[in-house]
Amino acid sequence: AIASLVQNTVPVFYDFDEYTWLIEAARKIDPRIYLLVLLGGDGGLRKKKVIALEQTDCDLRRGQITVRRSEWKGVVAETKGMEARVVPMTQRLWKALKSNEHLGTRVLASATMDQVTAKVVLRYMKRAQRRAKLKASGGFHVLRHTFCSHLAMRGAPAIAIQRLAGHKNLQTTLRYMHLAPGETERAIRLLEEEKPAQFGDILETGTNVVPIFKHHQ
Repeated sequence: AIASLVQNTVPVFYDFDEYTWLIEAARKIDPRIYLLVLLGGDGGLRKKKVIALEQTDCDLRRGQITVRRSEWKGVVAETKGMEARVVPMTQRLWKALKSNEHLGTRVLASATMDQVTAKVVLRYMKRAQRRAKLKASGGFHVLRHTFCSHLAMRGAPAIAIQRLAGHKNLQTTLRYMHLAPGETERAIRLLEEEKPAQFGDILETGTNVVPIFKHHQ
């Protein structure tokens, strides 16, 4: 079953095994469905961002996706100013995008080369979930929760998760951070480390503390 977290405010996500099952199921069904799952689970994109994603938004040379567009009821609009974000690709997402060769403008296209809609995403997700023997809800947002949860479980800092997911409010990100193993322990151990070299040496002179910065050529 999908891993359920404590309290109603904490998202529901796929655990590592479930996500692997879903990826493998999607890969065996259709390359488009496989790419859809990876854009959500490895890229953290919302459904409306995936639908609007264009080929030119994916820089395979740099291995980056620029999330700058959103779709709502068939209308695509670019995000405003600083709301656009860049997400590095995982290796498998990079390979899936590289293999995704078609003449359409959008990254995702249906079998008839039509633009993918929310209904198509729902259908694709249900097919993958059934094949993976998971609850076939057709829900896509669970993949975004999985993206954030897995980052937290692997020790990613909250600020990094916030930036990758595009959360406007850090409180949204903090819902996942109780999953981070040993975060408080690691934080305390930082106090025992030697002072960071980049901040220079500190020279104590009586009651005054004078920083002496090292200059690098």
